[in-house]
Parts: sequence; structure tokens; C-alpha cells
Amino acid sequence: MLIAFSVAPSGSPASGVDRPDGSVHDAVAAAVSVVRASGLPHRTTSMFTEVEGEWDEVMDVVKRATDAVMPFGSRVSLVLKADIRPGYTGELDAKIERLEQAIDEIEG
Repeated sequence: MLIAFSVAPSGSPASGVDRPDGSVHDAVAAAVSVVRASGLPHRTTSMFTEVEGEWDEVMDVVKRATDAVMPFGSRVSLVLKADIRPGYTGELDAKIERLEQAIDEIEG
């Protein structure tokens, strides 16, 4: 399965230290570090992190990434989208390759 997720803190952190610019990059870095350490295929963009794997391992990564963000706020927001397609692997890259091929065909 493929999942795309975004996790971000809100509210004041327990430490009472807020960033004046409202940036959450430190919290996101903590979450992405969990994803990278998982060893699962992944890709991070400006808005989401995509992860590919089996249901239990992917959801474990999402939970641990969410837990890593908890210290940065009094609450955490999680957005998750899943593409559940049993029997397929390598789709993190294969879907993009098929898209690029279709665009090439259209643009000639």
C-alpha cells in the first residue's frame, strides 16, 4: 500500500517555546527522521510524505512519526490518504513513471 501523510503540531508546546514565524519545520523534521529510519521506500515533498509498505508496517511508521511531533504542540493534526492495492509493490515510483509516459504521449 501507498500512504501520503502530513503531521503537524498546533497549540503551544509543553516547553512554552513557540517559533515567532509559526514554522513547524522542526516538528516535521522529527517525523521525517522516523520515516527515514524505517527503511521503507518513501518520498517527502513540501506538503506530504509518501511511504510504501504493508499495512501494519506503514501504520506503525505513521504512529511513530505522529508521536515524534507530540512534544512540539499541545495537539497534533494528521492527514492521511491511502492507496490500498494488494499484490503491487514498487508503486511509489511506478505510478510516476506511468504518469510521465502518458504526458509524453499527449505532448508528443
